[in-house]
Amino acid sequence: MVQPTIDPAARKADYERLRDDLLEIRDKIADIEASADSPDGLVSATVVGRGELSELYLDPRIYRTHDSKALAGSIVDTIKDAVARSQEQLFEITRQYLPPAAKLEDTDVHTGPFLHQLDRKIKGEF
Repeated sequence: MVQPTIDPAARKADYERLRDDLLEIRDKIADIEASADSPDGLVSATVVGRGELSELYLDPRIYRTHDSKALAGSIVDTIKDAVARSQEQLFEITRQYLPPAAKLEDTDVHTGPFLHQLDRKIKGEF
């Protein structure tokens, strides 16, 4: 079977276009911000980007109870909810580049290493 000849200039243009798309995705990911509140309203968490905690608010009423285990669980659950919301935003940002049947739970986009590989290909390193 004869393999078709691929124009190096066209291939480089494809890589550059993909790199530009990935840079745009990375910028959009940096703009992600998602918040969640605990069911009792005593805990609020905000995450940015891929789910990094940026804010945690604890209502002073949390001190009315001495159940530290329940408080810790509420904090963790609230942060998980905020992270899940940020992941939904990430999925929407990357949806156009995924197969039509892709699901949120199967999606994890790490653009840094991929961009490095594209840069090497554009420069002709491999």
